[in-house]
Amino acid sequence: MMWAAVLVAAVGCYLLKLGGLSVPPRVLERPLVERIADLIPVALLSALVAVQVVARGHDLVLDARAAGLAAAVVLLVVRAPFLVVVFGAALVAALVRML
Repeated sequence: MMWAAVLVAAVGCYLLKLGGLSVPPRVLERPLVERIADLIPVALLSALVAVQVVARGHDLVLDARAAGLAAAVVLLVVRAPFLVVVFGAALVAALVRML
C-alpha cells in the first residue's frame, strides 16, 4: 500500500511539472503573471518562516526563535553579510534560551 502512495505522488509531481512546462509563452509574458510568479517564492518562504518561528504543534508561542528572527531582520536591514545574519540570529536565540 505504501508503494502505491509513493507511485501516485511521483506521477502527480511529474504531471504538475509537465503542466507548468506546457503553459504557452504568451501567457507567461503577461506583466501580471510575471509579477505574481516573482512574488510566489517570497510568500511561500515567509509563510514557512512564520510557521517555524511562532508555532509549536497546534499552539502559537513567542520564545527564543522570535528573538532570533528579530535579530536577523535587524541585521538584514543594516545589510550584514548572510553568515553574519545566520550566526547573529543563532547567538541571540541561544542567549535568550540561556536566560
